[in-house]
Amino acid sequence: MASALTLICAVVAGVAGGVAGAELSRGPSAAEIQQASSEETARRWQVWPAGKIFPSTLRYVAEQGGEESARRVGISTRTDCAAAVDAALRTALKTAGCRAVLRATYLDALQGVVVTIGVAAFPDQASALAARAAFPPGGVPSPGLRALAFPQTVADRFSAAARQASSLAQAGPYLVITTAGQVDGRPARSVGHQRSTIFAFTSDLEERILTTLATPARPDCAGKDWQC
Repeated sequence: MASALTLICAVVAGVAGGVAGAELSRGPSAAEIQQASSEETARRWQVWPAGKIFPSTLRYVAEQGGEESARRVGISTRTDCAAAVDAALRTALKTAGCRAVLRATYLDALQGVVVTIGVAAFPDQASALAARAAFPPGGVPSPGLRALAFPQTVADRFSAAARQASSLAQAGPYLVITTAGQVDGRPARSVGHQRSTIFAFTSDLEERILTTLATPARPDCAGKDWQC
């Protein structure tokens, strides 16, 4: 009886060991690869260099046609969500689980329009969508992303009052928001009939940043940035 019991235990142990060995030696499943890709994308705001998220120049289609480049003026060192948006939006972002808002300011090729771009990071797509719903529709700049000015630059007069247009787009756990005005800092309320196309290029900037940030990469399960 003891010998039979020993044999059964050995067989069970052998089967368990075989299952464990197969589990350890198999490659990642499709679901695990997808999970790793989602997690890597969601960490980009935190692990990528600021210059990768906000490159020194961004291409866009000009109002008259053809491509031009917007030049980066500067990147904010602050990433807290509350400081990046108007007070009316802070509760909505907090409720949606906002992790950070990164901001940078760009100048168009003619140096007439200044644009602040914000990248808001959330835990997942559903949270980003919930936050997006809190922003006013139709390009209304307020309440919205706060203007980011840099002293002693051509963008030093960009203020809350100077915001004239906004846009936003969402993909995955990210919401990219823009707010734009004219470099002379003229208040939006002082502007009469404004050509809507003057700020149309900001959507191109927004989409370029969002595409780079939210497009899934092919997982490298051997790489240090991946957890497969």
